[in-house]
Amino acid sequence: MPGKPGKSEMADLNKYLVRKDRERIENYIERKNLIMKESSSGLWYFINQEGSGDLFTDNDKVVFEYECSLLDGTQCYSSEELGPKEIILGKSEVEAGLNEGLRMLKPGAEAIFILPSFLAYGLLGDGKKIPSRAVIVYNITILGDK
Repeated sequence: MPGKPGKSEMADLNKYLVRKDRERIENYIERKNLIMKESSSGLWYFINQEGSGDLFTDNDKVVFEYECSLLDGTQCYSSEELGPKEIILGKSEVEAGLNEGLRMLKPGAEAIFILPSFLAYGLLGDGKKIPSRAVIVYNITILGDK
């Protein structure tokens, strides 16, 4: 009877899943002809409009329009259908990758973020429109100022 996988097997599986996410993201970037940078955490980003003022930090209210989709183009959520999103940075429950990405922006900025599954909803998905292990693409436009 096989036992539970050990720490070493789980670490190897995790590395494999991260590598597969990276391959899928790199293929998407190439297919879409995007020029993206990767943060140290694995978040991919492109800021196509800088905005002005100071970068957002913890406890700042951030209001933004967005479109959230999967790598295959399936739209999951958008401000067009749900209205702009308003969060308190570092306090609201949002994906880790989105929280990180918003800290790179200033009021008025526009950006694209690609969140690997481990910075999005992970193994479970969100239980609604985002499936298990999904890589998420966010198109963001920051509204107003802090």
